[in-house]
Amino acid sequence: MSAESTPEPGIPGDAGTTGRHRAKGSRRKPRGKRKGVLVMAWTAAGIVVLGGTGAGYLYFKLNGNIKSVDIDSVLGTDRPTKADNGSENILVLGSDTRSGSNKKLGGGTDDGSARSDTAMVVHVYEGHKKASVVSIPRDTVIERPECTDAKGVEHDAASGVMFNSAYSTGGAACAVKTVESLSGIRMDHYLEVDFSGFQKLIDELGGVEVTTTKAIKDPDSHLDLKAGRHELDGEQALGLVRTRHGVGDGSDLGRIQLQQAFIKALINQVKHVDLFGNPKNLYNLANTATKTVTTDSDLGSVNSLMSFAGGLKGISSSNMEMVTMPVQYDPADPNRVIVQKSKAKQVWTALENDRAIPKSATKGNAKGDAAGVVTSS
Repeated sequence: MSAESTPEPGIPGDAGTTGRHRAKGSRRKPRGKRKGVLVMAWTAAGIVVLGGTGAGYLYFKLNGNIKSVDIDSVLGTDRPTKADNGSENILVLGSDTRSGSNKKLGGGTDDGSARSDTAMVVHVYEGHKKASVVSIPRDTVIERPECTDAKGVEHDAASGVMFNSAYSTGGAACAVKTVESLSGIRMDHYLEVDFSGFQKLIDELGGVEVTTTKAIKDPDSHLDLKAGRHELDGEQALGLVRTRHGVGDGSDLGRIQLQQAFIKALINQVKHVDLFGNPKNLYNLANTATKTVTTDSDLGSVNSLMSFAGGLKGISSSNMEMVTMPVQYDPADPNRVIVQKSKAKQVWTALENDRAIPKSATKGNAKGDAAGVVTSS
């Protein structure tokens, strides 16, 4: 997904007791040391589905799956101030590493390099009943601050570079520092998911239903959908959130609009899937999810993720606003965008003060012309 977010990554959804994809088998009651089960959906690549369960060695296996980065210790104290009202900001990245199982999915080089192909800042408001999601276009030309990566290697600042160069240069820590520099607000948490993991998660969930209002065909992302209702498997879902030439103006902005629509469809569907009916399927989902996600160190355990998710489960797609950081096409290069500074400041100031994003900040910006092409079924 494109260095762009809520994530779907977070963007939470909790499991319901009925739905089209009810798993077979009887419902089991919790026993003894069995932990509760909670699933939430993010997209991001912007879209991450997290699951947790615990029972003896299964708990420790899942715990061992999770990769984490100690961003706080790397970035130190020279950062925006944490909010003290219970609101939170989460940077959700979808990465397109060219190594391992992603080689056949990522395209481009296969040297093991990686880029943040989707970036979303998810602001969870005080009370954790609603959220705003701000997608950051990967092709945004920015001033990248100097940063230190998780291995302690220092990287110089750079001018006139694309936003997604932050991640490819210095990994998660550099991406967080760049977003904080760009927005002026503190990122409380970090979540990352990669191409192959995203595809597997959608398959484990049984697919996601969407409606397309026009045909989408993009050989680059291997996507070919007619107008109408579709139940997308993992490969098709990945193609949808990656496509940029199959719909709209062919820009990264159009892809962001498709990603945001898919996230809402994913959240709506997760709430109606019975994850308790088949413990084996539930474990497979949790195993895939915990192998897929990379977090900040504060979320680097199953218990931490479950606690975090539990505080977010009241947020649904109906009380989540999704916007793109205000940009305009770069006069020097139509394939790049630049920040509309005054409008972007309105967005970040609103989130810093835990307020709704003003409508004036989202009008008159470069869009991408893909709005309304994908909706929830």
